[in-house]
Amino acid sequence: MSPPAGTRNAARNVALYPWFKLFQSLVFWQAIWFLYFQNELSAAEAILLYAIYDVGTTVLEVPSGYMSDKLGRRITLIASAIAGFAGAALLGLGNSFEVFALAQILLGAAAAFASGTDSALLYESLVATGRQMEIERQELRAWRFAFGALAISAVLGGMMAAQMDTLPFLAGAAAFIGVLLVAFNFKEPPHAETVIEQGAEVVKLKTLKTTLTEPVLVWLFALSVLMYVFSHIPFVFGQPFILEALKDINFTGETPIVSGFVSAVMMVISVVTSFFALKLRRKLGLPVILLAAFSMQIALSGVLALTNSAIAIAFLFLRMVPDSLSKPFITAHIQPMLSNQNRATYMSLQSFCGRLIFAMSLYLSSLVSSGEGEMPYSEIQQVLSWYVFAGLLCLGVLALTARRTNIDAKGAE
Repeated sequence: MSPPAGTRNAARNVALYPWFKLFQSLVFWQAIWFLYFQNELSAAEAILLYAIYDVGTTVLEVPSGYMSDKLGRRITLIASAIAGFAGAALLGLGNSFEVFALAQILLGAAAAFASGTDSALLYESLVATGRQMEIERQELRAWRFAFGALAISAVLGGMMAAQMDTLPFLAGAAAFIGVLLVAFNFKEPPHAETVIEQGAEVVKLKTLKTTLTEPVLVWLFALSVLMYVFSHIPFVFGQPFILEALKDINFTGETPIVSGFVSAVMMVISVVTSFFALKLRRKLGLPVILLAAFSMQIALSGVLALTNSAIAIAFLFLRMVPDSLSKPFITAHIQPMLSNQNRATYMSLQSFCGRLIFAMSLYLSSLVSSGEGEMPYSEIQQVLSWYVFAGLLCLGVLALTARRTNIDAKGAE
């Protein structure tokens, strides 16, 4: 006797999910976007453009989570792919701050629509097939697909930029077509078939409020917000740092290729780390491995603040290791603690806070940056020092409160 259609559809979602993450992660411009904006506009406007991206994502984070919970995972992921295609195409075709800003808003919308919705689709599909205990393994599998794609696209993007500076953005637009095709082939998980009765939104908000008072979820929420910020600091300031470091060895002409190589290596190292991350998590426990990952993020910013030597570029190779030691486990741990009615909303709210805080910090950083031209190391050093100081304070608070929060007692084991 063949399994029910709902079970087959859910199993198909699980099989397709890594491919969705792969196409979504073909970000060919990841290693050159700051350099491109800086050359076309200025360092200050390049920082502002990333802040606009984060603001665009932030504004839509919670509404997109609500849309996902109310209208369905599949339609929300399709909307993400369409917005991403439009944004990447505008970056490749535009030539002004206004056009770039619109493109960043569209890319922000793409990120917001996918944020939380993709993980929710995976978890609910696993539940429908009776395989929910596989969540950590499946998240790590998808992580490897995503970071393999990021590694490949970083190298290719750097090479593309050396030939034509807009080519990485056009290639990224083509990748979003792949995202759209996979999203069309998803089937809605069973939860979306539940009729949302009138007044259910009030009940949902009450449930979310209760969720946000659970100590374990509050602690993980705060850590996730901080780790989002510190994960993206090298993403924004790494490219101007590489440019400055290469000046000492008269190698600035190869900056796009070097930046692409650095991004590729960091993704490969992250994928390698993921193969023993689960064993390490079980040995150390969740709080210890998460705090260690956050400490690594702060330490990386600290190294970049101490020296602009070309040797320091090697430390950027480790940028994504903390993510591979934290994100899959945080996501897997909180999924069973959330209900179908507020799962995507909770994760969107988490992303909302991280992006909002980071966007605010970038705005302050843009005030320090030069009005025109490249961002000198003295400015990079000043900004990074502020981040490190704030990060150390937050790390201390998290370490103290972790002792009072029995994190491993709930969630995924």
